[in-house]
Amino acid sequence: MASARDGGVGILGSGLIGQSWAMLFASGGFKVKLYDIEQRQIMNALENIRKEMKLLEQSGSLKGLLSADKQLSLISGCSNIQEAVEGAMHIQECVPENLELKKKIFAQLDQIVNDEVVLSSSSSCLLPSKLFDGLTHVKQCIVAHPVNPPYYVPLVELVPHPETDPSTVDRTHALMKTIGQSPVRVLKEVDGFALNRLQYAVISEAWRLVEEGIVSPTDLDLVMSDGLGMRYAFIGPLETMHLNAEGLLSYCDRYSEGMKRVLKTFGPIPEFTGSTVQKVNQAMCLKVPDDQEHLAARRKWRDECLMRLAQLKSHMQSK
Repeated sequence: MASARDGGVGILGSGLIGQSWAMLFASGGFKVKLYDIEQRQIMNALENIRKEMKLLEQSGSLKGLLSADKQLSLISGCSNIQEAVEGAMHIQECVPENLELKKKIFAQLDQIVNDEVVLSSSSSCLLPSKLFDGLTHVKQCIVAHPVNPPYYVPLVELVPHPETDPSTVDRTHALMKTIGQSPVRVLKEVDGFALNRLQYAVISEAWRLVEEGIVSPTDLDLVMSDGLGMRYAFIGPLETMHLNAEGLLSYCDRYSEGMKRVLKTFGPIPEFTGSTVQKVNQAMCLKVPDDQEHLAARRKWRDECLMRLAQLKSHMQSK
């Protein structure tokens, strides 16, 4: 359990990702300062966190060993960036996914931080070499990309700048483990990191299958939710290969020619426009109308499913 002497955490940006980070760090016992430029936004964020934590506690799903009230007492808001970073050993940037905006924030931080604090971005796709270019404290900079919603999906991709000190990666990896997340090291930067490259590969082929009239949008989603997804919730594609034969070498020997034959039939990158957009949108809206009320209700259901899945995974791993 973290204590006050471990230093605090500054979170820059109080949107949904910033709120999730605040809850995660508080669950580990860290003092959190949640920064935003508008006081009203901060107050709304703190109220959202309070409501969410109380609901999680009532359902027995609150993370960490502390009560909701004790965790909430660790989180405070501020509209002064200097105040947000004071005494922090880790700063997590969560502003909108805009390169110039993020660079502006890190340029500000570069002027006011010491040589010890880790400067971390929540960016999902912006390359560290562009984000942290020219910073004096570049050795302390790293991308720690969470998966939405971070409170229920523990993966965090750690992506260093070419000049990031290895100790920065190690410290961030240890911190993520401390708050119950599952950090992975992306050893060198690549567009899309690891998660989005895998996600876009799936989306791309899913789109082509619908566009070419091979499967309906609804059935396509079933292929994942009731097929591949059930398996991948517990083991990854490489372990799947390993288990689907007498080990990985056996799988490659047995199935590599068939895989290559199928892969050669994959089409070009879809444009994600035209009649296919209308077809997919119609199917999705039939299932979940795209007004705010229905979308919010479906997201709430999704988060409840993810919460229960996380509990099941924890139970299975403890056996």
